[in-house]
Amino acid sequence: MSNNEVKKSSIATSRTAPAVLSDAEYMFPAFTNDKVLLNKKKDRLPAMGWNSWNAFGSKNSEALTKAMADAIIDLELDKLGYKYVVLDDGCYKSERVDGLLSNETVKFPSGFKSLSDYIHSKGLLFGMYNDIGTNLCAGAAVGTCGYEDVDTQSYVDWGVDFLKVDNCYYLWDNATFSDETNAKYTYAPNIRSITVSGADVDQTLSAVNDGKLLGNGAVKSEDDYVTNIGTFDGTHGDVTPIGELWSELAFTVDVPEAGEYAITVNYASGEEVGTGRWLQLAVGNIENEVRYFDDLLPLTETKTSFINSEEIIVSLAKGENVIRLMNHRRQENTLNSYAAFLEGLNAADPNHEIVLSICEWGKTHPHHWGYKVGDSWRILNDITFNVGSDGDPGKAVWSDDYTASITSQYNKAVIMDEFAGLDKGWNDPDMLVIGMDGLTQTMNETHMAMWCMMNAPLMLGMDLRRVKKGDEIWNIIANKELIQLNQDPLGIQAKRIYCSLDQENPDTVYVKDNNRVDILAKPLANGDIALSFINLSDELESNVHQVDVELIIKYIGDKMVNADQFKNARNFTVTDLWTGNQETNDNGIFSVKDLNAHDNLTVRVTPN
Repeated sequence: MSNNEVKKSSIATSRTAPAVLSDAEYMFPAFTNDKVLLNKKKDRLPAMGWNSWNAFGSKNSEALTKAMADAIIDLELDKLGYKYVVLDDGCYKSERVDGLLSNETVKFPSGFKSLSDYIHSKGLLFGMYNDIGTNLCAGAAVGTCGYEDVDTQSYVDWGVDFLKVDNCYYLWDNATFSDETNAKYTYAPNIRSITVSGADVDQTLSAVNDGKLLGNGAVKSEDDYVTNIGTFDGTHGDVTPIGELWSELAFTVDVPEAGEYAITVNYASGEEVGTGRWLQLAVGNIENEVRYFDDLLPLTETKTSFINSEEIIVSLAKGENVIRLMNHRRQENTLNSYAAFLEGLNAADPNHEIVLSICEWGKTHPHHWGYKVGDSWRILNDITFNVGSDGDPGKAVWSDDYTASITSQYNKAVIMDEFAGLDKGWNDPDMLVIGMDGLTQTMNETHMAMWCMMNAPLMLGMDLRRVKKGDEIWNIIANKELIQLNQDPLGIQAKRIYCSLDQENPDTVYVKDNNRVDILAKPLANGDIALSFINLSDELESNVHQVDVELIIKYIGDKMVNADQFKNARNFTVTDLWTGNQETNDNGIFSVKDLNAHDNLTVRVTPN
C-alpha cells in the first residue's frame, strides 16, 4: 500500500438517515492529508469529449448521440483528444424497473449497451450520468442513493468509461430540489453555553463570553448565543473559494485530573439555513480530535427556545482541554456519498478505468475533498441554464451576476490552482459553451484559452452538426497548441500572477469585477511556460499590462521544470498560439497593449 492510498472501507448510504461515520479518513480533519480513498487512480489529465446537456438538455436521444460520435470522427476531433461521449440527464425511464436503471425506450430504443458498443466501435469512450440524491435533476426517480452497488454494476456491464454524478434531491443537504428543512443536517443548533461536570468540576461556559469562533461564518449574537455554525454554501458566485469556509465554536476547559466528564450543551435548534439540529462535539484540536457526539439533537420549540441536551460523556486530560462544537456534515456526507459510488465501481470491477466527475456545483467546496474520490469536481452551478434542443443551439453569456456565464466560472476557477494537479484531479468550471448563441468569436476564443490554461475538463457542449472542419468554431475547439497546454504532461493549472484590480495577491484574491486584465502563467513539461493576457471587460484596453521573468519565477518558479534555465535565458521565443506568429524577446518583459474587449493573447514562451 502506497503512502497515498487508504485501505478500502465499507461504506453505506441509505434513504433514512445520514451515514454513521466511523472511519476518520472520511472526516473533516483528513481533508488536508493528501490521501486518496479507495485506490482512486491518479495521474489522469483533464477529460476531453462531448456532453449532451448544453446541446439537447433532456431531449437527447440515441440517434443524436450517434450523430455526435460520428461528428467527432468526421471532424477529426478524436485525433486531438476528444474521446468521451457522455449522456447527461434524460436518458433513463422515470422509475426503476425491478430496482434497476433502465433506458428510456422511445429516445434510446436499443439500450445503453448497444449505444456503448457503437461508440466504442468508433474508438471513442462512453459516458453516462446519475445523481447521489433520490432523483435526477430533471426529475426521474432513479438517483443512486442507496443503490450504488446495483447501479455501478449496471455501468460496468454497459461498458461505461465516464460517469458524471450530480447532487440534486440530496437527502442530507438543502441542495437543488431538496427539502429546504434538510438544512437541519448541515448546521449546528444555536449554542448558548456548555456545562462541564465531574471530578469536583461543575463549570458553565458562555458561548459568547468564553467561546472562541474558529474558521469563518459563525456569529456571536447580541442575544447571548452563537449561531450559523456550519459550512458556507459554495454554489453561489458571492463566496470565495479560498480560505476557511467552515465555522466552529471552541471552549478551553481546565480540569484537575484525567478522566471522564459530562458535557451538557444549552442549545436551540431549527431546520433552516444558519440554525440546524446536527451537532458534532469533539475534544482536541482539528489535527488530533476525538469525536464523542455526531447526531441530531431534538427540535426545540423555536430557534431561540434554549434547552439542555442530554449529557455527553467525554475523556479529558489533566489540565487544559479544547472542546469543539461544530457541524462538518455538509462536506462529510457528500464525500461519503461519492465514496460509496466509487466503492461500488471498485466492487463491480476492481480494474475499472472509469472517470468519476463530481457534479455538486461547488456547494460543499469539493476542491478541499474531491481529490480523495473524484477525477474532477464542479466549482459552481451551471455555466448556462438556456440549453438547446435539436435545431436550437441554446444560449450562453460572457458575464452574469450569478453563475451562468463564462466569467462567473472563470473568476472562481482562476484562483483555485493550488487545489488541482495530477496527484489530485481538476477544478471543473463546467462544459464549454463555444458554439451556443450569445457569444462572439472573440468570446469563444478567450473561453477556450481560459479553460485550457486552467486545466479544466474540455467537454464540448454544442450540436457538432453545426460545425464544419476549418470553420471559425472548429478552429477554436481544434486549436492543437491550446489543447497541448490543457493536456501538458506536467499537469499544472495556470496561476494568475497579475490582476489589474489587485496586484498585491493576484493568485488568491477573488475578483468579480470584470473591468480588468488578468495575466496567467502556466509551467510546461519541456521547460516552456504559457502566458495568457485576458481582457475581461467590455471595452478596448489601451493600457500596457506586463509581467517579467522575475515575477513569473516568483509565482510559479517552484513548479517549473528548470526555473534557473528560464531565469538565465539569453532570450525567448514567443509564439502566439492563435496565429502561430513568432517573435524573439530579448528583455524578459512580456506585455500586451490595445487588447480588445473580451479578447486574449495566449503565447508559449521558450527560453533560449
